[in-house]
Amino acid sequence: MSAESPRISRLEPYLHRAEPAPTLLKMLVGVQLTGIREDLGLSQDQAARAVGFSPAKLSRIEAGKGRRPPTEADVRALLELYKADDHEAQVLLQLLRRAGEPGWWQRYDKRLMPEWFDRLVGLQEAAAAIRTFEIQYVPGLLQTPAYTRAVVERGLPTAPAREVQRRIELRMRRRELLQRADAPQLWAIIDESVLLRVLGSREVMREQLQYLVEMAQRPHVTVQIVPLDVTNASAPAIPVTYLRFGGVDLPDIVYLEHIKSAAFLEDRDETEEYRLALDRLGDEALNPRESLVRLRDTMEQRYAAP
Repeated sequence: MSAESPRISRLEPYLHRAEPAPTLLKMLVGVQLTGIREDLGLSQDQAARAVGFSPAKLSRIEAGKGRRPPTEADVRALLELYKADDHEAQVLLQLLRRAGEPGWWQRYDKRLMPEWFDRLVGLQEAAAAIRTFEIQYVPGLLQTPAYTRAVVERGLPTAPAREVQRRIELRMRRRELLQRADAPQLWAIIDESVLLRVLGSREVMREQLQYLVEMAQRPHVTVQIVPLDVTNASAPAIPVTYLRFGGVDLPDIVYLEHIKSAAFLEDRDETEEYRLALDRLGDEALNPRESLVRLRDTMEQRYAAP
């Protein structure tokens, strides 16, 4: 492959990001290695056998999964097998080294940041667009500190005060990505029941709805409300987060959260089903302008200041 490969040239800006974005970089390295292998007509099994890897190990490397990136020795072995040119190898190895630099969220202990949640935060930090549907809580990226406290205390009633505070700090740090100059586009669809369910207190809810109103008026944030009287809405039965990445050959990813675990879907047929479901739900929900009106009306009528 030529040193002028457009695929490689598109990667070079990621060498100079202020934040290392390790989750993104691991995925980028894996996607590029996959592309090079496929260009040579090698199957994953053939390549794995040639360098002494198990197929499962090469699959993990190409998928960019795991807390840590692959070792430089493993990636060099693949690049040598694929006869990558010097420029190509240099860019990928530089990306790999940057992938080893911890993201800000990886400084939290594993109790707060299990591997599946580590991956979600890393993906959100790297995404160009985030679509989310919530049926129980305000989306985490749009929560206020007081609302987050109420959510944490409801879900973990026996957690010590220090752990509760750390979880609040973590969520507030996560939402800072919406303040960045290169913030992702966020499209949040929220069931109206979320607005009516009192968490913490009416004062907490009023503050939370006011924050939603403020954020919904930002150019990169869209909020839509699914009203209670839409009885045939095609809403998924669980919260959904749909992540899209900009121009770097990465697949869209769907994140489905369970009580103590999560699933990440990357198969194109599966993610396309969720994309279409979110599209339909957006059509059935109030439009963004109507949703702002509903947020303000709920805030004033249900949570009016004394």
